[in-house]
Amino acid sequence: MDNPEYKSGFVALIGRPNVGKSTLLNYIVGQKVAIMSNVAQTTRNKIQGIYTSPEAQIVFIDTPGVHKPATKLGDFMERSTMSALDEVDAVLFVVSATEKRGAGDDFIINRLKQVKQPIYLVVNKIDRVSPNDLPNIVAQYQDALPFKAVVPISALQGNNVNGLLNKIIAGLPHGPQYYPADQISDHPERFVVAEMIREKIFMLTREEVPHSVAVDVTSIKREDEEHIHISANIIVERPGQKGIIIGKKGQMLKKIGTMARQDIERLLGDRVFLQLWVKVVPGWRDKSAMLKDYGYRNKDY
Repeated sequence: MDNPEYKSGFVALIGRPNVGKSTLLNYIVGQKVAIMSNVAQTTRNKIQGIYTSPEAQIVFIDTPGVHKPATKLGDFMERSTMSALDEVDAVLFVVSATEKRGAGDDFIINRLKQVKQPIYLVVNKIDRVSPNDLPNIVAQYQDALPFKAVVPISALQGNNVNGLLNKIIAGLPHGPQYYPADQISDHPERFVVAEMIREKIFMLTREEVPHSVAVDVTSIKREDEEHIHISANIIVERPGQKGIIIGKKGQMLKKIGTMARQDIERLLGDRVFLQLWVKVVPGWRDKSAMLKDYGYRNKDY
């Protein structure tokens, strides 16, 4: 990339759980990179989505939703979020137009006061409120930080997302294209495959299991030109959770597998044979060695 006018940079997304950070990232990148679920705390690592155009490349870091940690896993997620803010060219503070400013937002605002990079206030979900209410919604945050810009959007419908991208690009430094134009994530396929399986577990089991679940992809093997064989363990903390995930006569596990396989096939562009097992590992969230086994590496925080 020899264009001296080319711009590139790293941009962190931060916000309370469920404000739509993953939806925004997926809309920008155009494929499923971050898993989406309306169960809080689904994004655990810094998933990077990469947006490339003829003028610029933006590498997005999708940080876990900020919350008060209660386990080692929670602690990991907290550090993962905060470390992301120190290594970027800009920060998008995403808030929901449907919720009043709360303690979680204040916690983030306090942390952002130490950030020297430009901060954009992104007010998401404007499709769910009346345009007349927007000024009052924005006013709750306007004086909290010296925002570079305030941008109302709907990540779900794409309203004003291009306007947001143009503003970010205008503020980025000139720089190289870090990744090939067709690459959308810097995570190895194994990680994205695990995330897709986890998304289906959240979607189908709702409140009954969520945070005690990890997915460990044990192998991805190409059988031939068109077929890939994937094996993965679903890790839970209690036998009761194992029962929920397997379901009556194995129906729930089958459903999770079928839905995940369809997403994985779209991602990899091949036919996939997906084998899932459920393992009970009591207290895995509080055991550092296990966090590493299931993909939460030290370098991530």
